[in-house]
Amino acid sequence: MHELDFLDDEAIDEGQYKDRKIEEEESFIGNSSLNLLIKVTSSLVVLLSVLIISLWAVYQTADVAFGGPPSSLELWEDEYRDMTGLDRISNLDGSGTTICIVDTGIDVTHPDLEKINITSWIDLISGENTPYDDEGHGTAMAGIIAANGGLNGVSPGADLLIAKAISDDGSGTDAVIADAVDWCVSEGSDVISLSLGGNQGFGSGFFTTDELEESVEDAIDSGVFVVAAAGNDGEDDNGDVESPGSVEDVICVGAITRTSSIWSGSSEGDNNGRLWPNPILPRQDPDKKPEVVAPGHEVPVLMASGMGSGTWWGWSSGTSAATAWVSGSIAIFLEGNPEMKRDGAQGGASAISELKLMIAQNSEMKEGQEGHDDHYGYGILRIDLLVNYSENNSSISVMPRNDNLPTERHPEVVPQTSQAIRRTTANVPPDSSTKETE
Repeated sequence: MHELDFLDDEAIDEGQYKDRKIEEEESFIGNSSLNLLIKVTSSLVVLLSVLIISLWAVYQTADVAFGGPPSSLELWEDEYRDMTGLDRISNLDGSGTTICIVDTGIDVTHPDLEKINITSWIDLISGENTPYDDEGHGTAMAGIIAANGGLNGVSPGADLLIAKAISDDGSGTDAVIADAVDWCVSEGSDVISLSLGGNQGFGSGFFTTDELEESVEDAIDSGVFVVAAAGNDGEDDNGDVESPGSVEDVICVGAITRTSSIWSGSSEGDNNGRLWPNPILPRQDPDKKPEVVAPGHEVPVLMASGMGSGTWWGWSSGTSAATAWVSGSIAIFLEGNPEMKRDGAQGGASAISELKLMIAQNSEMKEGQEGHDDHYGYGILRIDLLVNYSENNSSISVMPRNDNLPTERHPEVVPQTSQAIRRTTANVPPDSSTKETE
């Protein structure tokens, strides 16, 4: 009995030992797995943190595009494309035409400008051989015309000539800008886009002593379509549009908002004539100023990398943006009507006069408007109406107006900076879309 008890006690001790060993082994394995899991998780957290910090640093220093422009900018762009009839043009993108942009340059590193075709570049400020933009305005205007990516330009198929004639403070001289216009003509441009303005030269309207106005007139005589900004002094108007938009055959462009009302900063034209301080004759149709209005308030634009905004996309308000929009639209028109280009069978100064008459007859007037308005021009540029009209008419005649016009609303107020120099880029500098709307 005692042996059995002894043997039984010994068997129990061995079983407990084995159970204890198993428990220890299982505990060791469990603790090892937990430790391994903790180490792996910690490593992943550290690695993810390093990646996030690295991406943030790259984004801040290199302006890398993440995800494209904000949806608000895409919506605004769609609204303006619909307003001007651009989204009803399916087979034209400006191909075969050449637009010369006289501005602050262009940032060719922008992801939306990778596909553009710059046929020639000149730097009249610093003499650099490689395109650049140290102010940002030129890139914004080039994007309105030719962006192809996050945002979509009006005429992305057009060839571009880029003349840097505006310095990094947004100003330029008559002589330099005049040289840029002459260069545009010599390089074969069909359209010259001048998103800039300043005081009119003495004698403008009778004769001109202004160097830039003379170059612009020479360009027009060569059959080049010149588009220029009306100016941004609408809230403190000096009585007329700015030069060179004031030149008779220039297509002078005012600005509207997304509600199709006149933008508060858009300059008013003086079309009744005056003797003082600078005499001009009364202007006649289709040369009353401004001739047309186009998108000019919170227009989606490209941001140059050197502006330090931390984004590739933003918005800009001013008649500069409206000018670029019209320049791109004219390229579309000329693609559909190549005979009216400067080297076409019907090209020359007469083609410019013909297009201006078509603009006067086919732009979309505001409700209650019957003729030219000193702010609203002959109406909103409608590129679809111009293209359709040219396809259906071999000679100019009056086209019936659209009775279903948008209701005029109160314009939104956008503060402007005064222009203290002779020639400036006629705009509010492009803003990051992350800023609150002014």
